[in-house]
Amino acid sequence: MSKVDRRIAKSQKAIKKAVIELMSEKSFDAITIQDIADRANVNRGTIYLHYTDKYDLLDKMIEEHMNNLKELCQSAAELTFEEGNYVWYEYFESNSVFFTTMLDSKGAPLFRSRFLELVIEETKVDVDVTAGKNSGFHEDVILQFFGTAIVGAVEWWFKNGMPLPARVMAEQTGALLDRNLD
Repeated sequence: MSKVDRRIAKSQKAIKKAVIELMSEKSFDAITIQDIADRANVNRGTIYLHYTDKYDLLDKMIEEHMNNLKELCQSAAELTFEEGNYVWYEYFESNSVFFTTMLDSKGAPLFRSRFLELVIEETKVDVDVTAGKNSGFHEDVILQFFGTAIVGAVEWWFKNGMPLPARVMAEQTGALLDRNLD
């Protein structure tokens, strides 16, 4: 993998930060490339050098976080739900501005659906409908139920200003998942 020029990385970081800041102030549809350029202190051409348009920029930002969460899942594969959740909640906490804005913004409904898809995909490996409490249930119903519960808990956490520490959220959501997936 080639090393990214520091100037490019610095510009991209400023552009992404500008988008998040602007989305916390107004709807995504109302944001222009010029708004982003002004806030990031870069030329419009710099944005177009890296992104087709503002939708491409937002899509790449979302994709970057989804990929990071997938990598966290892979690296935490041998952990309990609680510990695996803690890894996620730590990531959420360290990227709270992004997640708060994405889950709160009317301009990014795509984020929530992609987040739900990721949660369902990652939960699927732990769902067994052939034995235990979930025997006989349709797998898709179980996955939608747990996926929506997880996304809902994360949304609640952010919308309420993260009232509980990441460790507590991980412990409680992990315990709820553990006892319902046995």
